[in-house]
Amino acid sequence: MSRPDQASYMLRAAASDVGRLYKGQLLDLLDVREGHTVLDAGCGPGADLPALAARVGGTGTVIGVDRDPAMLEQARERTRQLPRVEIREGDMLDLPVGPGTVDRAKIDRVLMHVEDPVTALAQLHRVTRPGARVGLAEPDWDTLIVDAEDLETSRAFTRYTTTEAVRHATVGRGLPRLAEQAGFGVETVLATTPVFRDVAEADHTLGLGRNMEAAVAAGYVDRERGRRWFTGLSQGTFFASFTLVTVICSR
Repeated sequence: MSRPDQASYMLRAAASDVGRLYKGQLLDLLDVREGHTVLDAGCGPGADLPALAARVGGTGTVIGVDRDPAMLEQARERTRQLPRVEIREGDMLDLPVGPGTVDRAKIDRVLMHVEDPVTALAQLHRVTRPGARVGLAEPDWDTLIVDAEDLETSRAFTRYTTTEAVRHATVGRGLPRLAEQAGFGVETVLATTPVFRDVAEADHTLGLGRNMEAAVAAGYVDRERGRRWFTGLSQGTFFASFTLVTVICSR
């Protein structure tokens, strides 16, 4: 089972019920206002840029930064008619943004993938103004649960996810600590539990099939047992969930 196109994956996840709910909450808590300069660090294909542009109005600026040229191409296309949006190629560990120039910033499900989350947050601190507000949202994949009769295989699937599939799988729980270490003041910490009742949607978001294949290849699960586990998910009632941590902090 091949890995899905990353841009398509991110856009579909953002448009899902789970994605719309937590992203809307994150933007509301950020309190983006007209005239603000807002940074979306790790913007991907630009799913959130139009919503940010609507909030800053005709006098604000939205900056989307990503290091993947293919993602940036889609972000530019998505915001072509939005003159207040700037798309910049750059790394989270060396943001192409001037010091103290940003009023609001967000990192959404990116720290779990970057090489060094500490440096990424230090960069965010560098580019934000005193009084700026920052929003962070990351999963804690140790909390991933998939209901199945074979509970041990579900547990093995989660172990594979946290050990092999995601670089910083538990960064969500560390967000308050990491934000304070970077010099931010933590104002709000929320833990929400996205719930999946549709196996196809869960397979897309959580990679149930492809990650089980990888778990089998890595020796976490016996092949036949993994096949039965995945097949059984489509039979009867389905349930899966994980915890997503959102932190709002101030500069």
